[in-house]
Amino acid sequence: MIRIAPEQKTHRRYEIAEHFLRENIEGGRLPTGFVLLEGPIAEILQISRAPVQRALAKLEADKLVHRFNGRGFLVGSQDMGVAPNRSDIKALGLIIPQHVDEALQSRSSWERIYNTVEHDVAGCVVFGLYRIVEIELADHFKVSRTVVRDVLSRLQERGLVRKNQSSHWIAGPLTAQSIKDHFSLRRMLEPSALIAGAAHISNAKICELFVRMTNLEATAQEGHSDKLEELQRQMIDLCVLATPHERMRELIRNNLLPVTAAERLLRHLGLPDDPTTITEMRLVVELLMRGAVAAAAAMLEAHLDASMKRMIAQLKIVAVLPTPTATADYLTRLGDVTANPVPGRLSGPDTDPHHS
Repeated sequence: MIRIAPEQKTHRRYEIAEHFLRENIEGGRLPTGFVLLEGPIAEILQISRAPVQRALAKLEADKLVHRFNGRGFLVGSQDMGVAPNRSDIKALGLIIPQHVDEALQSRSSWERIYNTVEHDVAGCVVFGLYRIVEIELADHFKVSRTVVRDVLSRLQERGLVRKNQSSHWIAGPLTAQSIKDHFSLRRMLEPSALIAGAAHISNAKICELFVRMTNLEATAQEGHSDKLEELQRQMIDLCVLATPHERMRELIRNNLLPVTAAERLLRHLGLPDDPTTITEMRLVVELLMRGAVAAAAAMLEAHLDASMKRMIAQLKIVAVLPTPTATADYLTRLGDVTANPVPGRLSGPDTDPHHS
């Protein structure tokens, strides 16, 4: 077995996740048939979902886990035919091996708090404009101002926070205009990326994704939203981010972050998904599967246009909901939206006129 050497100073996060899962599977603490979900694993290791996703893909290639007709991966090879075990992974008492723990502890300090800050910020921006005070954020997590600035700089790169004219850190508001801006960029980038990367897409994986989308489209099971979110992410990863242009992939990922965070929050608020969403996504994948790349790109454009309209309609519903009473103590609400909160006109001296 390949191990992370303790003397190494830095480690890739997907390697940390892979070794954690591999040792618990091989040690029998993760039983055959157990359902592995990216979110809970990321929480245990305090890393983002992306490296967990990559770790699971590596374990899948080694036949230690496999996909099934549901959300996540099952422990064990596909030919075992076991029933899914959806117990809470945190209740299993998994062991973090010493070399993995050392790798986790050696991560930069900003990485340890980044996911929590990103979650807190994304959860408030649909309700208005918020200010983040560096010293309060530092006190909240018991870290230095340098660490805080690293976190905020990365959030700024991903479009979740910005500095206003007074050099204050500002988050939000998510408005109809900002949604249009993000989707306009998606419409410019993603269909072009799909065309550029079509030759690099795995035919086997695209067929598998098509089957999973077709199954979800034909049913209305509990947990539909979670499955839809997972399939949407897989479609982006497989069909859009297959482009060989690294800079384009980076632009797409950064632009998607506030959009997907807002979509997730809207779902958590209880707003239902439109059943036509999965149909649109399935058509994109089906056209790609049939080799109709230009038609798939056109269908992706239509899907993005429809998604933008759906999200703006949901935001209008949120506009009449009360502002959450509990937010992280380092987030301070600024001003109030005027008569129509959806277009994004805010009052107060901290409003940045260059951002909607």
